Amino acid sequence: MTASDWRKVLKQLSRKPAKRDKWLKHNKPQEKTCGIAQKKCEKCGRFGAMVGQYGINLCRQCFRDIAEDLGFKKYS
Repeated sequence: MTASDWRKVLKQLSRKPAKRDKWLKHNKPQEKTCGIAQKKCEKCGRFGAMVGQYGINLCRQCFRDIAEDLGFKKYS
C-alpha cells in the first residue's frame, strides 16, 4: 500500500474503520510544534533565514524582492 499522498490510502481502508484509525495514528503527518520546520516562507517555502518581524514570515531573499513594495527603505 504505497501511495504518493497519504490520503489516497484512506479510500482503501474506508470499509475497515479499526484498521483505518490505526493507520491514521501511525502514518498521518504530524503538525510541527517546534524546530526549524515550523516556520516556512510564505512565498517560496524555504525554511532558513526567516524574517519574522511584523508578521512578515518571508525568507530574507523573498523579503529583499518585495521590501520596497511593503514600504521599507534601503539605506546603504
